Amino acid sequence: MGRAARWIGAGAAVALLAACSPGEGVDLDESEGEGTEQTASGETLVAAIAGEPDQLDPHRTSSYFSFQVLENVFDTLVEPDENLEMQPALAESWEVSEDQLTWTFDLREGVEWHDGTPFTAEDVVFSYTRIIDEELANAWRFASVTEVTAPDESTVVIEVSAPTPNLLPSIGGFKGMAIVQEENVESGDITTAPVGTGPFSLADYSAGDSIDLTANPDWWGGAPQVSGVTFRFVPEPTTAVAEITSGDVHWTDNVPPQQVEQLEGDDAVVLGAAASNDYWYLAANQGREPFDDVRVRQALSYAIDRDAIAQVTQYGNATVNQLAIPETSAWHTEYDTYSHDVDQAASLLEEAGVDGLEIDMLVTSEYPETVTAAQAIASQLEPLGVTVTPREVDFATWLDEQGQGNYDVLMLSWLGNIDPDDFYYAQHHSTGSFNFQGYANTEVDALLDEARTETDEDARRDLYAAAARQIADDASYIYLYNPDVVQLWVPELEDYEARGDGAIRFRDVSITG
Repeated sequence: MGRAARWIGAGAAVALLAACSPGEGVDLDESEGEGTEQTASGETLVAAIAGEPDQLDPHRTSSYFSFQVLENVFDTLVEPDENLEMQPALAESWEVSEDQLTWTFDLREGVEWHDGTPFTAEDVVFSYTRIIDEELANAWRFASVTEVTAPDESTVVIEVSAPTPNLLPSIGGFKGMAIVQEENVESGDITTAPVGTGPFSLADYSAGDSIDLTANPDWWGGAPQVSGVTFRFVPEPTTAVAEITSGDVHWTDNVPPQQVEQLEGDDAVVLGAAASNDYWYLAANQGREPFDDVRVRQALSYAIDRDAIAQVTQYGNATVNQLAIPETSAWHTEYDTYSHDVDQAASLLEEAGVDGLEIDMLVTSEYPETVTAAQAIASQLEPLGVTVTPREVDFATWLDEQGQGNYDVLMLSWLGNIDPDDFYYAQHHSTGSFNFQGYANTEVDALLDEARTETDEDARRDLYAAAARQIADDASYIYLYNPDVVQLWVPELEDYEARGDGAIRFRDVSITG
């Protein structure tokens, strides 16, 4: 699940080739914060997150808890603004060749790693080559990349085999594509003591308890105004909220959905909520009978009540959707094939010769929505003679079981999506690195491959719409809803905003009073 970060507001704006025409350069050197001479001051911000990172290597983790921390430690070449449009970060400008096969990035000068060593173009080459050569989780984002070179210390050239309109969101959409330091990687320290170029550096990691970051006074965007950030691991939502109201914590996104309405009217806290680009889904293991039969998967999609599931898990803080991309996005496609129709579900199961189906449903305690949803789904499928047995494991085990194919049906979310390729390719292309359910459709493969190189926006939209409908028709994923991003903070925390991509950025905030 690429939480990658997922990670609002205008969740509709999509970065289309950064609006670059062939041969046109982009130079947005006046990016927010650059050139300021702030110095870190004020107290440490305390943030309560719902779980502990599995590790802090941005190229290897797929945990949202990891990316909540890493968003503040690492930088990417480009990064999404509040409208999810790509802006300069470590690269202050870029241009695309006339044939759209060569991207040239001009890097910022004077950027340093947290240990004081200079950042250079070779660091970018190392980072991207590592992802590609080691076939790490996000290697699929570089499918068209043929070479990454550094002609000099401040220039990076990326060669692609075909026009790649989604290159910028691919390299900048979330911190899974962060630029890392070779020495930090080779030593192995990156898993628990990462060295980045971001606004905060890691000061202490207390396993099972918290992670302390300290402000980077030399960050290229200007020193943060808070002296540091402490991420505390608080799995119980009611505890996180209680610590906000008591003043022990400044910020949390671990908010009980059933309390959102009450908290909206509480002047003692600030509640930020907005539609996200995340989505929650079910996936049936097509490597197991009878889930290799499309009729069985379609029956499940008809049998579940999405509105009821969204209500018990999110208490209305979500929008039901039968596809991945939310209605707030310019890439949204209308689709409503799967009405809640138990009779149709029963008919499909009968056609498939299935009677008395038992389902092992993989869920994780670290994402309690999955446990709650599994209980609701078990109740909804029982009249069909389908028995759902939720199997609750920790997230590390969940990831391993998914990878090994040890499940009938699982539930989780994809986070931090921006470009339509993020929503569909890795998950549903027959060679996709996250296609753990074993889906294969040559028509979908062709549509997704063509969409990756199509530079005409309207034509690209049509290709993704066709692919999305076919994916849903085949029930490769059974889509449930797009959740709202809901976060809570104290009024003294200023200049913080909840974002559509789920990125938790504390670099511009201050604490008053």
